[in-house]
Amino acid sequence: MLRNTLRTLLLFAIIFLLFQAVGFLLAHIFNADLVLTLIVFLAMAFVVNFISYMFSDKLVLWSYRARIVDRNEAPELYSIVEEVAGYMGIPTPKVAIVPIDIPNAFATGRNPKNAVVAVTRGLLKVLDRKELRGVIAHELAHIRNRDTLIMTISATVASAIAYVARMLYWSSIFRSMSRSRDEEGAIYLILAIIAAITVPIAAMLIHFAISRTREYEADYRGATTIRDPISLARALEKIENYVRMRPLTQGNPATSHLFIVNPFRRGTLVTLFSTHPPTEERIRRLYELAREMGYFV
Repeated sequence: MLRNTLRTLLLFAIIFLLFQAVGFLLAHIFNADLVLTLIVFLAMAFVVNFISYMFSDKLVLWSYRARIVDRNEAPELYSIVEEVAGYMGIPTPKVAIVPIDIPNAFATGRNPKNAVVAVTRGLLKVLDRKELRGVIAHELAHIRNRDTLIMTISATVASAIAYVARMLYWSSIFRSMSRSRDEEGAIYLILAIIAAITVPIAAMLIHFAISRTREYEADYRGATTIRDPISLARALEKIENYVRMRPLTQGNPATSHLFIVNPFRRGTLVTLFSTHPPTEERIRRLYELAREMGYFV
């Protein structure tokens, strides 16, 4: 959806502007070169997140004890993945089953050629074939849209902002204690301390907002590809109900953005601090899309 793509680009622009602002204040306090300051901290964040990006698929699958299966072990699941991948115009990803009874699914991998789509044991028990197909379409849309790469870039800049802001805070404190305070210097110190506290929080919120936007995009792309928004909506409703009753207790909450529905929640989370948009809103949009496509709902 063009609107979601434009929103993602706008959020990226804002997060880069935040990075520039914090870098400017830090460079001013140290009388350092602005460009060099930004490059150093961006490189630090890039190295950390690049390693995560390259090996995230193996780490996530290992942490959830997911097992790669072939066509003989899961013929129906494999055939759905193969069918939808053909519609998406991407290579058929590897298929994995996670030994968890709570229904959910996620996709990982640094690009379509190295992708894995994983479903929980519970998902295969709870959903019918059409609903399962809707979930697979959503996950393959993430792969097609290269959302893993988008989220890695977002995390890189957000991490860089956190590094810069931390140094900005401590350098401001030390300068205030060791240097004379002229009027201009005092203003910069106040701005630096405020920015060091507030900007990382803003960057984190933007990172979450990008994640929520990509979820809407995957819903739309998946539903329109298989021309069945209703089955995906029903699947989301079932998964949401199970998650509310039995949120996931094992695993790392930092991976929550990978799942089709955040499995770690207890009750309702504040939308602002969530990696996922409200499931009710996603379902509403899917039914609205179904009406636009001529379904009677």
